[in-house]
Formats: sequence, structure tokens, C-alpha cells
Amino acid sequence: MTRIITSLSEIAAHYDALFVDLWGCVHDGVRAYPAAVAALQAYRAQGGAVVLVTNSPRPRSDVERQLGHFGVPRDAWDTIATSGDSARAAMFRGAVGERVWFVGQPHEELFFEPMQVIETPVDIRRVPLEEAEGIVCTGPFDPLAEPSEMHPQFLYAKQKGLKLLCANPDIVVDRGEIREWCAGALARLYTEMGGESLYFGKPHPPIYDLARRRLASLGRDVENSRILAIGDGVHTDISGATGEDIDSLYISGGLALQETKTSHQPDPDALNAYLEKEKSSPTFAIGFLR
Repeated sequence: MTRIITSLSEIAAHYDALFVDLWGCVHDGVRAYPAAVAALQAYRAQGGAVVLVTNSPRPRSDVERQLGHFGVPRDAWDTIATSGDSARAAMFRGAVGERVWFVGQPHEELFFEPMQVIETPVDIRRVPLEEAEGIVCTGPFDPLAEPSEMHPQFLYAKQKGLKLLCANPDIVVDRGEIREWCAGALARLYTEMGGESLYFGKPHPPIYDLARRRLASLGRDVENSRILAIGDGVHTDISGATGEDIDSLYISGGLALQETKTSHQPDPDALNAYLEKEKSSPTFAIGFLR
């Protein structure tokens, strides 16, 4: 049974490190949540390590700049692991070939910047779909358009046997009050059509491997039993934590705010009904990170 808590400090002493989701937990895509920032600052002040584990398709350096823009101060976290960096490493190792068709927005082209940690990287070239060996998807061309609009291109790609590298497994995200589609929605469509999609963010293992490496780079050797994952996605954050055998804190006031009837805290009956429906069993739950 998921235990509803009132604040992170209630359980913080049981954990040496946090794997914290960003969107819906620390910020809303526009600005930081002050209570969440304060909770992370307090946790770090007591000696805990905070690894921001995000399904953003952006490189770590770009996410860091974005956090500053949103008002998340540098003393609220120690290091960052992004789905983008995990997927970029796979791309530069040739996971979907050398000639790739890029699906995403212009500001996401940083995805193709070289990675110094990859020895003898593949020479990636962006080409039209007709010339491609594979697909790199950081998100829809238009995040407000229905994913089904990609059906003609995906049908052609599937017939050619192209693999799709998904840089962000999230299906949707809320930017302020606006819900947008993510790369995960396109990858799901491609898979449903019979194509092959490759995932590197939550809930899949590669991003957790990266998060542990980032944690180790801080000189922290932390056992699974002393790591707590925090997030608002039952099929990403919570499922990933379960797969990695680490405890989880579910933020009900994120993507499932309405389903869990969350105001300050979730309605217990609504929360239990939602989690049962989604077949999810987080260790703890709270309305908002604080």
C-alpha cells in the first residue's frame, strides 16, 4: 500500500541520494516550484545528493541553462542525467546508422552536437526520409498536433525497416497550462504500426545507468536501498524505479492532478483508484514536492 506523506523531510533520513524528475515536480516548464526547490536545498544541506533524472531530449548543459531560466537555483541539485545524453551516446555509436531523418524542432538540434566521451563516433548526417538508414526523434515537429499526422511518413519508414531512436519516452507534458505531445507518443505510434523504437529514458535501464555513473562521479557509492526516485509519471518515473528496485515518491499533483483529486494533497480514495487502474505501486505519494 502506498503511504501518503506530508513532506520529503518525513522520509529523507532513509536515503542518501534522490533521482528527481524535473517537469511536473521541480518546475512546470515555465517556472520553478518554490516549495520543491526548498525541499531539495534542505535535503542537500543535510548531506544528501540530488541527481536530476529527466526525459528531456536535451544535453545536460542545455538542461542546466534551462533550469536557470526557470529559476531553479544551482544549490538545489548536484548533477543531471538526461534521456537526451543517453540517446545521443547510442546514436553516436551507430544505433540507427549514419544517415538519419530528424524528427524534432529547431531548438532541439543541439542533440547532434559531438560527445567527447564517445571514442571513434559514427559520422552522423541528417538526410531526407527517403535517404535515411534510421530515425532520430526528439519530439514532434508540432507538439500540439496529433501524433497520427505522422502516419504516412512512419508507414514508409516501417516498410524500409528503419529503427526509430526515441530521445524522450514521455507521452505528454504540461507546459504551464498547455498539454503537449512528446517523442514517446510518436515512438508508441511507430511501434503500434509495426516499427521498431529504441528507448533510452525512463523507465528504461540506460538512463538509470547514466544516473548512477553521474552519482559515482560525485564520489558517492550508494546502494539501491538508499536511493529514492521522485516523479509524477507512473509509467516512467514509478515504473522505472520499480524496475531498478529502488523506492519511489509519486507526485500526484503533476500529470494526474485531476485523476487523483489533488489540491494540497491527493484524495486517498482517488489516488488508490488511479494507482490500481494504472497497476502502479509507488512506495510513497505526496501532492507536490515540498
